[in-house]
Amino acid sequence: MAALYAPARPRLTWINRITRVRPEPVLLASGLALVPWLYVLARTLPSTARVAHWNAAWVGLDALESLGLLSTAVLRMRGDDRHRLTAAATGALLVVDAWFDTVTAASGGELAGAVAMALGAELPLAAVCAALALGGAPQGASPRSTPRVTPWSPPTTASPRPPRSTRT
Repeated sequence: MAALYAPARPRLTWINRITRVRPEPVLLASGLALVPWLYVLARTLPSTARVAHWNAAWVGLDALESLGLLSTAVLRMRGDDRHRLTAAATGALLVVDAWFDTVTAASGGELAGAVAMALGAELPLAAVCAALALGGAPQGASPRSTPRVTPWSPPTTASPRPPRSTRT
């Protein structure tokens, strides 16, 4: 009879299967494997290249940054904690943009413009995004009074229980 009222085992979804595996060894091995690959790249890649769709690559990167900044702002205004995820991704995109802008710029005015943009806009915005992702708020900001949404909280399923016996 007790088996009838036992809580049902939750079905394992693909995300449950992935999170049950310890990712640290894979991440560590992958990071270490990249070290010799960096040497190979540094020795074999040409210093200049002609690239097709150069404009599409840069427009795409800036579009992703815009989408990230907008979604982070909207989620934060709603009091949704998922703004930390979009802030982290957007901060990383901004750092990548600053890096590639400066290392691909021609010397002279183009390089000066890229450095000015990196120091004046991209890296400061990346710092704000990092602060938001890590849980800090810019000075002077107050936490919203709306309830926070907790992403990825497992659904609660109450198991049916038999009625208590009134007999003593």
